[in-house]
Amino acid sequence: MNSVLETFALSKTFTLHGRGGQQLPVFAGIDLSVRPGECLALTGHSGSGKSSLLRCLYGNYGASSGDVRIRHQERWVSLSSAEPREVFEVRRRTLGYVSQFLRVIPRVSALDIVADPLRRLGVSAEAARHQATQWLTRLNLHERLWHLPPATFSGGEQQRVNIAHGLIAGQPVLLLDEPTASLDADNRRVVVELIATARERGAAVVGIFHDDEVREAVATRCFDVEQHRQTV
Repeated sequence: MNSVLETFALSKTFTLHGRGGQQLPVFAGIDLSVRPGECLALTGHSGSGKSSLLRCLYGNYGASSGDVRIRHQERWVSLSSAEPREVFEVRRRTLGYVSQFLRVIPRVSALDIVADPLRRLGVSAEAARHQATQWLTRLNLHERLWHLPPATFSGGEQQRVNIAHGLIAGQPVLLLDEPTASLDADNRRVVVELIATARERGAAVVGIFHDDEVREAVATRCFDVEQHRQTV
């Protein structure tokens, strides 16, 4: 089956403007491709550039050189050169992302945060919130928390809201940055099951999994970012 996400000679270097324009190389020459139903685990020591690579795949970081391409509605889109409006549309329909930390939105309930990706797709408020309750139930978030803003939640509770928000829309490509961080063993197992379900429906997954047990359970293959680590 053909790939749905590809990079070509992808490189990233940060420019430290507060230090006289000093260059901080991160990685270089990355070529990878991911097919539907695969889970590609990014590996390498801390600081090797895994999260930076994931952010380049999402379009949060611009590539210094090379290209990121994604299959979006039967055509290829270059995230490295796409207009912001097109990047937004790709994220809405094709590219899901679970970050390490939930971006807390003041006064917005956990239920509405999870429902928001469906609302952006045109799902009615009632139907979107109903689906959100199902996801939060699956992730063992107590009902008493659903209507509260997550700012005061524990790290594990916030992460479960984050996972539900990132997966609820069922996009065909998913980027996961340490999705099981802060979770206990029971909820780690739930996330492993959710990733397996996403793969079974044909989603292509790229993730960072520092928990060896989780990585072994979900990954179909690994990509060592360390091998592409740049040195000053």
